[in-house]
Amino acid sequence: MSPADTAGAVERYGAMVYRMAYAQTRSRHDADDIFQEVFLRYHRAAPSFESEEHRKAWLLRVTVNCARSLFTAPWRQRSVPLEDVYAYTDPAESAVDTALAQLPEKYRAVVHLYYYEGYGTEEIAGILNRRPSTIRAQLTRARQKLKELLKEEL
Repeated sequence: MSPADTAGAVERYGAMVYRMAYAQTRSRHDADDIFQEVFLRYHRAAPSFESEEHRKAWLLRVTVNCARSLFTAPWRQRSVPLEDVYAYTDPAESAVDTALAQLPEKYRAVVHLYYYEGYGTEEIAGILNRRPSTIRAQLTRARQKLKELLKEEL
């Protein structure tokens, strides 16, 4: 794969990969690391894709896997996270961001892919390698949990 191909993928899908990494880690620094790792893997693997949707799904899957790897790394178990959250001017946006950060990782991934990336439950199931019924249940539980968390904050 040429550097130009990788640069084109970064330009086209970079924001999506970064958003997904940030949604998973809730840390700009970790999201930066995951972003770099995803596109490094993309360049090294030089995969061929059936379509642009396949490329997009591959990048999202690798992003989720890198975030999981980050959380399970041995050094991570002994470290203390730094607080580096974005400041929101709108109190409602800040409340939603705080509530999203409190969701378990498996719910954050599903919520992000559904609401921020616009995927349907069938597509999310394919990306996360889960059954569609599991995705629907996780979305329902995530919505309920967010509703409870937002009631507490307001």
